[in-house]
Amino acid sequence: MSDVTEVVAALIWDGDRFMACQRPAHKARGLLWEFVGGKVEPGESREQALIRECREELAVTVAVGEVYMEVLHHYPDLTVHLTLFHARIVEGVPQKLEHNDIRWITRQEIDDYPFCPADTVILKQLKEGAPDKSAKMTDK
Repeated sequence: MSDVTEVVAALIWDGDRFMACQRPAHKARGLLWEFVGGKVEPGESREQALIRECREELAVTVAVGEVYMEVLHHYPDLTVHLTLFHARIVEGVPQKLEHNDIRWITRQEIDDYPFCPADTVILKQLKEGAPDKSAKMTDK
């Protein structure tokens, strides 16, 4: 499977709410919700890619923590290997540089937001209420 696209995303918490971002209307899967992130570029580590993507999309600097979950998903137009990391904002206030909208949502509100299909298994685990220790990023 050489045509698998490596994608990273951030699970960023604010109390009992996590950040969800709405994709721009003109992009693939437009107006669906997702975790902030994007493609890993050649020569980048997954962590470096996530830091870059958060800076480009939200104008924030994040500290990247442990992996929350990895997912392999086949879309009609591409196959993605998505790695979702725990992350926290260490500098800046999120801005909508690329997204249509940004919301902080609770686990109970997940079903109110149509997310990208690749996120389905992640959202299922979040709704089931993973232990609190996995929902927070610890300082390293």
